[in-house]
Amino acid sequence: MPDTSPAASPDIVPSARALLKERDYLLYWASRWTGSFAAQIQSVAMGWQMYALARLTHTVAESAFLVGMIGLAAFIPVFLLTLPAGETADRYDRKKVLMICLTGEVLTVLTLAIASWQGWASVHLLLGVGFLFGAARAFFAPASTALGPMLVPRPLLPRAIAWNSLAWQTASIAGPAAGGFLLRGSPAYAYFTTFGLYLVSFVAVSLIRRNAKPVVNPGSRWTLMKEGLAYVWRQKIVFGAISLDLFAVLLGGATALLPVFARDILHVGPEGFGILRSGPAIGATVIALLLAANPIRKHAGLFMFGGVAVFGMATCVFAVAHLISPTHALWVAVPALAVLGGADMLSVYVRQTLVQLVTPDAMRGRVAAVSSVFIGASNELGEFESGVVARFLGPVNAAIFGGVGALIVTGVWAKLFPALRKADRLE
Repeated sequence: MPDTSPAASPDIVPSARALLKERDYLLYWASRWTGSFAAQIQSVAMGWQMYALARLTHTVAESAFLVGMIGLAAFIPVFLLTLPAGETADRYDRKKVLMICLTGEVLTVLTLAIASWQGWASVHLLLGVGFLFGAARAFFAPASTALGPMLVPRPLLPRAIAWNSLAWQTASIAGPAAGGFLLRGSPAYAYFTTFGLYLVSFVAVSLIRRNAKPVVNPGSRWTLMKEGLAYVWRQKIVFGAISLDLFAVLLGGATALLPVFARDILHVGPEGFGILRSGPAIGATVIALLLAANPIRKHAGLFMFGGVAVFGMATCVFAVAHLISPTHALWVAVPALAVLGGADMLSVYVRQTLVQLVTPDAMRGRVAAVSSVFIGASNELGEFESGVVARFLGPVNAAIFGGVGALIVTGVWAKLFPALRKADRLE
């Protein structure tokens, strides 16, 4: 008799029901959503507040550079702490690591809330908080990534990865829109809301019952860290996938310039800024829903490269939206950002699934740490890169530069990593 259990059936309904029966996974998903929602509101508020403070004494280009500096401040601790963070996720209880990290995030955002409420927020404070937040995220990312697969049966892992991405993307729609609305009153409102959401995320993690302590491989901490690096280097599909994401998003990080576009190019204010920030997540959510219902069954590598290429082209369209339609530029920019987000979601889904499936549990923390520093470099360091390029070329040319760069990276990586390009089934 054929196996018709929920985990084995390819149909979306039994698979969804199987995930709904996993209590600890649902708590993990809830924590992931509320934490992501909070992070999006915080990111919007910090970017807008930094630009507003900088514009009091600096030009548009100089202020854009300072907005990008938040990304650099957050990336530095991620880069410095990558190896110990991955080894920590493979040695200690991953649930407890997440709770400690969330405590750090609660304290940093509470500092911003009080400073904004009392009127002593400054550029230097925002950069300092960005650094501390990056330190917490350095340990959070590998522990969270490694914990997820421990909470579901292996046959459900690809489906769970799609729903994990869906949690991030739906939060990325609601978060920027909520952040833009809250900023109409004060950045303090946004930060206090974020504070509450991080507390909810903390409680959800604390209620997970399943054992979250990994089986620790023998060897010193340094030996285990070297093993993680060696594994990523040997697995060319893993290395090619995470490095493609690094360089494509590093160059194509136009979203870092959204405060500049919203205020001084499109002239849409904080509410328009929230809409722009939600644009990529809208497209990503649509793709995540499609992938959750219909996972990619073949030609995975081609889907990944195609996603990165479309990401680059959509970035270029966004950059010139105000030239395409001067009177309705917002309604050209938002669809371009939605396409950008959907294409990025497609490539991220393939990358995450490939990496999770080929990595043994005892190595997941270290591999996730290496992956997280690549992602951090593409996101936070990409913000810095966009700020630097905008300083010299202007924000519009900086976005075009990034989009063209992502297209070039797609072609180069397709040539350098043929095994990744030929990757077929996500099994």
